[in-house]
Amino acid sequence: MTGVSGGARELLETPAVVPPGERGATRIADRVVAKVAAQAAREAVGPLHPDAERPHATVVVHHDTAHVRVHLELDYPCDIGARCGRVRHQVAQRVRTLVGMAVPEVAVQVERLHLAAEYGAGRGRTR
Repeated sequence: MTGVSGGARELLETPAVVPPGERGATRIADRVVAKVAAQAAREAVGPLHPDAERPHATVVVHHDTAHVRVHLELDYPCDIGARCGRVRHQVAQRVRTLVGMAVPEVAVQVERLHLAAEYGAGRGRTR
């Protein structure tokens, strides 16, 4: 006896198409975008000085656009401009990929520079 019950028949039928205006929307919280941006900044910066704070981000989302500000600490000496450029690129790319938002600007704010141990030990101190 192979019959289809009324409930199973409903599952086999194609569902009615709901117009896009009536479907609803997904809203991603600013703090979620900020966490994605901070993680992307951590990936771009690489290993940190032992005394350095982990990068963190603040985000302002307007519609499908995220304006990101990343706060980080770097070791010195280093090419600060190149490292900030890598952070900007990585943050914009990861937010665009994972969250689906446009990122027209990523402001990188270097809060502090940490002197590398090898650099300070090799140069000595002059008074």
